[in-house]
Amino acid sequence: MSTRIMPPAGAPRALAAAQLSNSIGDGMYYTCSALYFTQVVGLPPTHLGLGLTAAWAVGSLAGVPLGHLADRRGPRATAVLLTLATAVVVASFLVVRSFVPFLIVSCLYSTAQSGLAAVRQALLAGLVEPADRTGVLAHMQSTLNAGLAVGAALGGLALSDGTRAAFLAVFALDALCFLAGALILLRLPTVRATHRRTDDEPRLAVLRDRPYAVVTLLNTVLLLRLPLLSLAIPLWTASRFPGLTWLSSALFVLNTVAVMLFQVRTAHAVTDLGSASRTVRRAGVLLLVSCAVFAVSAARLPAWAAVAVLIAGATLQVVGEMKQSAGSWQIGFDLAPPHQIGQYQGFFGTGVAVARTLGPLLVTALLMTWGVPGWLLLGGLFLGAGCAMGPAVRWAERNRPGAGAPSSSARSQRRVLSPAPSGSFRSAPFAGLAAVPQRALSSRRSSTAPPDVSSP
Repeated sequence: MSTRIMPPAGAPRALAAAQLSNSIGDGMYYTCSALYFTQVVGLPPTHLGLGLTAAWAVGSLAGVPLGHLADRRGPRATAVLLTLATAVVVASFLVVRSFVPFLIVSCLYSTAQSGLAAVRQALLAGLVEPADRTGVLAHMQSTLNAGLAVGAALGGLALSDGTRAAFLAVFALDALCFLAGALILLRLPTVRATHRRTDDEPRLAVLRDRPYAVVTLLNTVLLLRLPLLSLAIPLWTASRFPGLTWLSSALFVLNTVAVMLFQVRTAHAVTDLGSASRTVRRAGVLLLVSCAVFAVSAARLPAWAAVAVLIAGATLQVVGEMKQSAGSWQIGFDLAPPHQIGQYQGFFGTGVAVARTLGPLLVTALLMTWGVPGWLLLGGLFLGAGCAMGPAVRWAERNRPGAGAPSSSARSQRRVLSPAPSGSFRSAPFAGLAAVPQRALSSRRSSTAPPDVSSP
């Protein structure tokens, strides 16, 4: 199987190119923002933490209404508008000098980012056949991690320089990356609005879909893995092994490279709701085992053994991460009504914002306060959510409109993506697009990015 990062030529490659441009900007932002706001702007760390928490709480509420806007007005135009808005907001950080403007701009930034994640999913749904969406999303997750790595390297240059001018250059480049992403999205075909609301239909129907809400909640529990690599493991390593603080960076590189190389291959096993549920269950098991392995490092181990244990735990964690991502993409799309993809993906994506807002507090309390029992409790949460996903998906499948008909992915066998698209994607929207060269978190990223911003 191929491990190449970019998807086939056409709309999928254009989406991935836009994702790559945006994630390079995100990588620079993630690397430099904390030091920029504390050392250059002069915000106290407590104000920085408070502002970011409030901002992402606000952003978590934006995905559903902005996704609904994409359903009503068309996802391409909405995606371009939100990408341009993100560029303007990032540029606004250049003139922030105090807490209140920082809070306002941060709320605008998180709103635009959360909305863009949902709208990008709706755009993909309008351009890619249902049987191929998980594969394309896997490619986009790989490009996202590649972009984050490049952006982090560029941000590292600014950190090594340490001057105000270097930090300002990073934010200017970040804004330009989003501007480039908007220009790439403009080259995609126009996708017509899919939603025409009837008189008896609620404006935001997803808020009344209880089975889908349960599925989203279970996915949010699994997304508590997001702060592990960016926060929990560095703190755990520094407290237990002060001489191994360098290992946190090595584990981050391991995670990034593994997702770049193997996310697409992992996604090949997911073809419908049944295989997606089984994959998420296996992810829960792997995440439990990874937590148990991390807990072993609490023992009095020599340095070489501690390094081996932490690498083993991180390897199990990234395999579980890739399986959870692939399964959740299929579930989030297949359970959404075709004419309401935007608002449903907006709701599903709130899991990333919630995990990034509450996850650091919960994970650090469990691991740094309770130690080994905390690791095992966290692993138990992963296992419980993974095992519960199958019954929740079947409940949601029974209760969705047109439940008696087979799902779109069941109606057509999913085709493996090949370098030259041969009917896998809708032919009409791709006319003339063969040469058309897109944070999250899930993030926080998805990772989770949707694609999940799995990097910090």
